[in-house]
Amino acid sequence: MHLYNLTLQPPTAATQAIVGNFYGSRTQEIIISRGTRLELLRPDVQTGKLSTVIASDVFGSIRSLAAFRLTGSTKDYAIVGSDSGRIIILDYDPKSSSFVKLHQETFGKSGARRIVPGQYLATDPKGRSVMISAVEKAKLVYILNRDAAANLTISSPLEAHKNNAIIHHIVGLDVGFENPLFAALEVDYSESDQDPTGEAFNSAEKMLTYYELDLGLNHVVRKWSEPTDPRANLLVQVPGGQVASTDRFDGPSGVLVCCEDHIIYRHMDRRQHRVPIPRRQHPLEDRQRGIIIVTAGAFFFLLQSEDGDLFKVTIDHEEDEVKALKIKYFDTVPVASSLCILKSGFLFVASEFGNHYLYQFQKLGDDDNEPEFSSTSYPGTGMAILPLLYPMHTSGHDHWIILHSQTKYASDFITACGRGARSSLRTLRHGLDVEESVSSELPGIPNAVWTTKRREDDEFDTYIILSFVNGTLVLSIGETIEEVQDTGILSSAPTLAVQQIGADALLQVHPHGIRHILADHRVNQWSAPQGKTIVTATTNKRQVVVALSSAELVYFELDLDGQLNEYQDRKAMGSTITALSIAEVPEGRQRTPYLAVGCEDQTVRIVSLDPESTLETISLQALTAPPSTICIADMLDASINKTQPTMFVNIGLQNGVLLRTVLDPINGQLTDTRTRFLGNRPVRLVRVQIQGNPAILALSSRSCFSAELSPEGLIGIAGSVLRIFQIPKLGMKLKQDSIPLSLTPRRFISHPKNRHFYLIEGDHRVLGDEAANKRLQAMTQAGQYIDQEMLDLPPEIFGRPKAAAGIWASAIRIIDPVEGKTISTITLDNNEAAFSLAFVSFSARNNELHLVVGTAQDALLSPRSCTSGFLRTYRFTEDGVGLELLHKTETDDIPLAVMGFQGRLVAGVGKALRIYEIGKKKLLRKAENKTFSTAIVSLNTQGSRIIVGDMQESIHFAVYKAPENRLLIFADDTQPRWIAAATMVDYNTVAASDRFGNVFVNRLDAKVSDQVDDDPTGAGILHEKGILMGAPHKTNMLCHFHVGDLVTSIHKVSLVAGGREVLLYTGIHGTIGILVPFVSKEDVDFISTLEQHMRTEQGSLVGRDHLSWRGYYVPVKAVVDGDLCETYARLPGSKQSAIAGELDRTVGEVLKKLEQLRVTASGF
Repeated sequence: MHLYNLTLQPPTAATQAIVGNFYGSRTQEIIISRGTRLELLRPDVQTGKLSTVIASDVFGSIRSLAAFRLTGSTKDYAIVGSDSGRIIILDYDPKSSSFVKLHQETFGKSGARRIVPGQYLATDPKGRSVMISAVEKAKLVYILNRDAAANLTISSPLEAHKNNAIIHHIVGLDVGFENPLFAALEVDYSESDQDPTGEAFNSAEKMLTYYELDLGLNHVVRKWSEPTDPRANLLVQVPGGQVASTDRFDGPSGVLVCCEDHIIYRHMDRRQHRVPIPRRQHPLEDRQRGIIIVTAGAFFFLLQSEDGDLFKVTIDHEEDEVKALKIKYFDTVPVASSLCILKSGFLFVASEFGNHYLYQFQKLGDDDNEPEFSSTSYPGTGMAILPLLYPMHTSGHDHWIILHSQTKYASDFITACGRGARSSLRTLRHGLDVEESVSSELPGIPNAVWTTKRREDDEFDTYIILSFVNGTLVLSIGETIEEVQDTGILSSAPTLAVQQIGADALLQVHPHGIRHILADHRVNQWSAPQGKTIVTATTNKRQVVVALSSAELVYFELDLDGQLNEYQDRKAMGSTITALSIAEVPEGRQRTPYLAVGCEDQTVRIVSLDPESTLETISLQALTAPPSTICIADMLDASINKTQPTMFVNIGLQNGVLLRTVLDPINGQLTDTRTRFLGNRPVRLVRVQIQGNPAILALSSRSCFSAELSPEGLIGIAGSVLRIFQIPKLGMKLKQDSIPLSLTPRRFISHPKNRHFYLIEGDHRVLGDEAANKRLQAMTQAGQYIDQEMLDLPPEIFGRPKAAAGIWASAIRIIDPVEGKTISTITLDNNEAAFSLAFVSFSARNNELHLVVGTAQDALLSPRSCTSGFLRTYRFTEDGVGLELLHKTETDDIPLAVMGFQGRLVAGVGKALRIYEIGKKKLLRKAENKTFSTAIVSLNTQGSRIIVGDMQESIHFAVYKAPENRLLIFADDTQPRWIAAATMVDYNTVAASDRFGNVFVNRLDAKVSDQVDDDPTGAGILHEKGILMGAPHKTNMLCHFHVGDLVTSIHKVSLVAGGREVLLYTGIHGTIGILVPFVSKEDVDFISTLEQHMRTEQGSLVGRDHLSWRGYYVPVKAVVDGDLCETYARLPGSKQSAIAGELDRTVGEVLKKLEQLRVTASGF
C-alpha cells in the first residue's frame, strides 16, 4: 500500500502572531504562525477586514516568532525559532510575494529538545541583537548589524548559559542605545535534584536575571539577579532610554513581572511596585483560584488574564523614577495566544480556540468610570474586585479547532469545534462563502439573468434583465431597483442574450429574432426565418452568433458605422446546437477569431470567424455527454504561462462534469483537457470579473444560482428570489454554517434513520446549571449578597465562572443539521460528565435502536479517577426528537469508548473490555477481558472481530468467541503508541493516529486472520505463547507519516461521487487532510521521484530537513507528501523544466498529474 497525503484545509489555529512593517511601506502587517505554517495578513483600514497576502508551509514546527528592525530602517524582519536547531531571519519580498531566508545559523540538534534553543525569542528594541533560549540551560545571543552594502549581517552566537536552570520567559529591555539588556525568569533546580525530601523543591526561588551584551568586549555577562514571585509567568518590556537630543527619558525602563493575582514593576537598583489584578465579583467563582496574565500587547500595556479580561496598565514616572503602577479593566475578548495592537487603531486577537478577531479601538479607556487601582494603595499585597464589563466592535476571521468530525454527504464535513461557551458544530462544504446584500421576491421563476450598461463608457451597470418562460422583465438600477418599460427591450418574449454593443447601443436576442436598440431608441430588427427559432446565442461588443432550431449558425458583425451585418452564408452543423461561446474582443482588435459550438452529438467544434475562413471548422473535441454550456475566457494560469493569460474553452456537460481545454490562439487547436465533477445537474458557466481579473463561475447541483456580475458582486436567482451577493473570501475553499453550543463538544454521532445528530458536551471546572442553582439558593438562604448583573453576563462572551477541580457541567444535545438548530438538550446532574456515546440495536429488544452514553461522576483528569462510572441507556421517543432514560448501569471506571456489537453493547471501561446485554433494571455484563495496560479509547468492529485502541499501547485485535463466551486478544502492535483516533480500512487493516501528530496503517497477516476465524472456541489463541510480553501475533506497519497536527478523527470515505475511497483526517489545529491510495505502480514511482527532487530543490523555510520532519518519531514509510509535491508549481521555470526532464515528462504533464491526483480524490 502506498498513500499520497494532501491537505484540504491547512491549520487555522494561531500559536503566535507578530506585527510590523514587513512591506517596508507605512502600513503594518501581521505575521501569524499556525504551528507548521507562516501567513502574512494585511488589515484594510477602510473596511476593517484582513486579507491573506501569502501563506507558506515551512515543513517544520515553529516554536517562536519575533519581529525586529535595524536602527534607522523602515522595514521589519521576522526571526523564527523552530525545531530545526537553527535561527532563521526572514524578509518579505513584495516582488515575488514570498518569504526570503536571509540568514540560517545552526546552533544545535533538530527536534524540540529541552536544552536546544528555539522555545523563546527576545529582541533588543533598537534591533541590535537577539536572544534565543531553550526551556532549560541554553541561551544564545546574536548581534545584528549591516555591512557596507546595507545588507543585514548576523554574528557568531555568544553564550549566556546557566546550568540546572529552567527558563520560564525572556524579554529584551528598552535601554536606549546603552549596551543591550535581556531579562529572564529562571528557576535553579540543582538543589531540588539532590534533595529526596522535597523541601528544596518547595523552597526553590524564581529569579529575575538581567543579561548584558557588552558590545565593546563582545560577550554576555549576568548583570543582576534577584528573587521574584514564585508564581511569575510572564515578562513585559517597559519603555525606557534617553532621547539622544535632550536629557528627557522615554520611560523608566525595566520589566513588568506578571504573577498569579499580581503585577510587579521591577528594575535594577529601583524600588519595586506591586498592584493586584482586578478579578470578577461573581457569586459562583472559585475564590481559591488565582488569576494569571496569559498574553500582553505592546504599544501600550494591554494585559489579558486567562478569563479573557483585558487590563490597561499605566506607569506614572518622573524621568526614570517610577511613582506608581496603575491598572484598570478595559474590556473582554476571547483568550488569545497573541495580542497585536496596530497603529491604525486596530487590535488583532489571535485566539487560542475559536475565531480570530480584529477589533477597532473606540476609545482608550482614559475617560470612563472604571475604577483604577494603583500600587500606592497596596504597599504589600492586596486583592481588588472586577467591576462590570462593556462590549467592543468586532469583525471575525474564522478558525476552527476540530475535535471530532463526521462526513454527511460526499462533500460535507460536520465538525465539532472550539471550547467552552464559544464552541460550535459546523458544517463545512466545499465551495465559496457568500455575503448577501439584497434579497427580493420575484413574480415568477426566471430562467436567466443579465446585467448591462447603457453606454460603453458607463462606470456601472444600468439594467438588470430577467428572462421568464413567457416574457422579459427589465429593472433599472439606481437608488432603488424598479421596473422600467421604455428601454426598447421586447418584454413579451423570453430573452436568450443581452449585450451592450458598440458605443451606445443595446442588443437583445429572443427566440424569434434580434433587436438592435440604438441610443435614440430606434430599433433595427432581424427576424428568424419562417418556421425556425433561435435556440441559443453568444455575443460580445462587436460580434453576435445565433443558432437556429434547424442546426444552422448565423453570424453577425458590427461594422465601423455601428450597423449589425449578417455574414452571407449560414453554416449547417448537422446536429442540434446546445451551446455557443465567443471570447471578449481583445484590446485593439475588431473581432475575436474563434467560436466554440457544442452539439447534441457530444462534440464541441472550434469554428473560425476570421474574414479569410469564416465559419470553417478548425478542430473538434469529443465529449462523454452533450454540452449544456460553453464559455471561452482568457485567464492567467501560472502552471501554463506565468506572464500571459491563456485562452481556455470551459465546457459544462449535462451530467455535471466541467472540462477545461486550452485553445491555441494561433491555430485554434484544442489541447490539455482537464475534467472536474461539480454535481448531478447540468453545469452553468458565467464569465465574471473578480478583483479586476477575469474568472469563471461554475454552478451545478450545489447551488441553484444563475448569476451575472454587478459592480460590487453578483446577481443570482434561487427559485423565484433575486439575490445580490458578494464573495468576501476567495481563498477559503470551505463554506461553513455554524450551530452554537454551550459547552465543549466531546463526541457526536448521526442517527441512521432520521439524520439527527446526538452530541455530548462537557466542561471541567465549570458548574452545571443544577449545581449553580443549588449554590445560589444556599447563598440566598444564608443572606449573602448576590450580584444579579454578574449572573446575567452572556457566557459566550465572558465565559463561565471557574469551579474547583473535579466539578463538571455536561449535557446530551440533539441537533437538526438541516434546520441548523438544537432540538433538545438533556443536562446531566449529580456532577456527571459524558465521555462516550453509541447507537446500539439490542437483539433482546427486537433490535430496537437505543442510545448508550458513557458517563462518570466526580471525574478527575490527573490522575484519572472517578467515584463511579455509568452506562446510561436511552430509548428514542417522538421519532428520535426526545430521549427517555431506561436505566443507569454503574461501572468501576470511566467508560471512554462504547459501541454496538452483534445485538449487544461492547464497552471500554478503564482497562477492561466488556460485553453487555440489556436487562430490565440495568445492563448485564456477559464477557470481559482485563488484560489491557492503560485505558481503552477507541473501538471498531467487523464480524466477530473488535479493534481496540489502547491509550498508550497502540492497536489490539480482539475476537469474541460465542461458544465459550470469551473475549480474546490475538494480535497487537510491535511498538507502543498513544492512540487518538482509529478506523478500519478493511477486515485486516486499521488506520490510526497518535498524540504526537503521526498517522499510521497497520495490517494483520491474512493467514493469521484466517486461522483465528477458523478456531471456533479460541482455544488455539489461549495456548499460543505471547511475543514481546504481548499477544501471540503482531501486526505489520504498512504506512507511517508525521502530519504535524494532533489528528482527532479518521474516516474512510469517498469525497467525490463515484471516486475512490480515501482516508480523511482532521486535526486539533483545524487541519483537514486526506490520504489517497495510489492505483498503479507507475504513479508511485513517478510521484516518489518528484518528491525526492522537491526535497533537494524546495528547502524548508525554517531549515528543517523534510525527510526527518515527516519521519519525526518513526521513519516515514510508503507515504508521499503531496503538499511538498504541489510546491512544484511555484518553482522558477528553469527548475521546473530540469525536474520534468529528469522525470521524462513535460512541465505541463507533471502539473496535470498533480492536479488530477487532487481533483479525482477530493474534488478540491
